[in-house]
Amino acid sequence: QLQACGGGLVQTGGSLRLSCVASGSIFSISIMGWYRQAPGKQRGLVALSTSGGSTNYADSVKGRFTISRDHAKSTVYLQMNSLKPEDTGVYYCNAAGVRSIDRYLGDYWGQGTQVTVSS
Repeated sequence: QLQACGGGLVQTGGSLRLSCVASGSIFSISIMGWYRQAPGKQRGLVALSTSGGSTNYADSVKGRFTISRDHAKSTVYLQMNSLKPEDTGVYYCNAAGVRSIDRYLGDYWGQGTQVTVSS
């Protein structure tokens, strides 16, 4: 399962750091990422990180957010700087291509953590 934390209320221009830990009999995770769902909108990609070290960001967060992974701890982080009111939403972590030592486990979603940026 995935456990996310680090959300909260912050003023415009502030920073937050989200963390998401995958637990269980995990041998590897192909992709870990963060998605955001704003009120009344669909869930969309914020950032992702592959096991090979590649990253991808939504255009709206490039230059402000940084995704990183600790592969040994099956953890993904999202450092969010220069936050804007439009960054407000529920942030979900995702682990795709999860494998145990002997089988493919699939994809998982965390429970979501609320980020609110006040103007």
